[in-house]
Amino acid sequence: MNRFLYSFLLYAVLPFVPFKLWWRGIKQPAYKLHWRERFGGYALKASKPVIWLHCVSVGETRAAEPLVKALQAQYPQHQILLTHTTPTGREASEQLFGDAVQRVYLPYDLPFAVKRFLKHFQPKIGLIMETELWFNLIAACKKSDIPLLLLNARLSEKSAKGYGKLGRLVTEGLHNLSAIAAQTRADAVRLQMLGAPHVDITGNIKFDVRPPANALENGLKLRALLGEKTVFLAASTREGEEALILEAVKDLTILTMIVPRHPQRFDEVEQLIKAAGLHYVRRSQLVTPINSTVQVILGDSMGELFSYYAACDFTFVGGSLLKFGGQNLIEAASMGKPILIGKYTYNFAEATANALRAGAATQVSDVASLREKIQYLAKSREKRAQMQQASLNFSQASTGATFRTMQLIMAHLIK
Repeated sequence: MNRFLYSFLLYAVLPFVPFKLWWRGIKQPAYKLHWRERFGGYALKASKPVIWLHCVSVGETRAAEPLVKALQAQYPQHQILLTHTTPTGREASEQLFGDAVQRVYLPYDLPFAVKRFLKHFQPKIGLIMETELWFNLIAACKKSDIPLLLLNARLSEKSAKGYGKLGRLVTEGLHNLSAIAAQTRADAVRLQMLGAPHVDITGNIKFDVRPPANALENGLKLRALLGEKTVFLAASTREGEEALILEAVKDLTILTMIVPRHPQRFDEVEQLIKAAGLHYVRRSQLVTPINSTVQVILGDSMGELFSYYAACDFTFVGGSLLKFGGQNLIEAASMGKPILIGKYTYNFAEATANALRAGAATQVSDVASLREKIQYLAKSREKRAQMQQASLNFSQASTGATFRTMQLIMAHLIK
């Protein structure tokens, strides 16, 4: 595929985009807001030179926190502009950074839209978190002499195969990037096999994310409302996993907290808990200590994941029991929690492998093994203590990616 055909296909689906936004807006009304930005129309203006950082959704936005703070310290005369694709990413940005940064939606990868975006904000540099390859945007930055860096890049085997089918389009896009910083050697190799001329290995910035200052305090307050039971947290769960988790914990004398990955699924998961016949309370309604009959807490709040980790005794990190590739286990490790993880971890393959080797995590293959490990950890305080220390050691030994990434940025952005 070449870029002309790629653009033609994007224009072909363009008439259907408003209907897609409207449809998604039914379940998530925020999709109806700021829609002009998705076509390159912006009311927001920057009064200082712009450093532009793209974070697709919640995970990338949270991962970018150490980098944003480092950029603010190094370049106080610049304006940090965050772009997002999802409303939840935008909301996470508001929670983390408030008015210290500006935020808009990145436009669709249509030539006219990306041209309008670059002309309006005139960024001095563009930074893309993880693996977002928008080929018209890359070409437009190249034409405008705007350095564009792909940072904290990760590329699973599955994604590499998908990109590989696009052939010359991907090779050209990777060549037009000013620099690529990969999380791991395996990620670097896959990017080079797709045509990247040079890839630096800087590590995973997510290891540099520190828990919010009030996370432990808020976690202890939450724990005080949960009673005396051992608390098991199922964090960042994906569609289909909650039913399996509820099956695994059924009849166990523990308290289970379930925090779905996507907020639009809170009500859906509540119905699953009801169907399982379990007594539950929604986190948003939890203001007084629960009684002993409560078996499940539905985590229906945003921005509290670190506090959920602080409140639990051990955790399962979602997206890994079914074929979603796994969610980020680094946050759990930074809070010193014993981690259970499923077998589908290709999104965080190296981090998972290292956590397993360090003794910070234990892998489960199905509902039966998940139930077995939950029972074991619920009973063994000694094992939990061992894994807690291993998690902290694993997290602390893996830091430093932000510093290495900043060195790369500074080589392309002169004060």
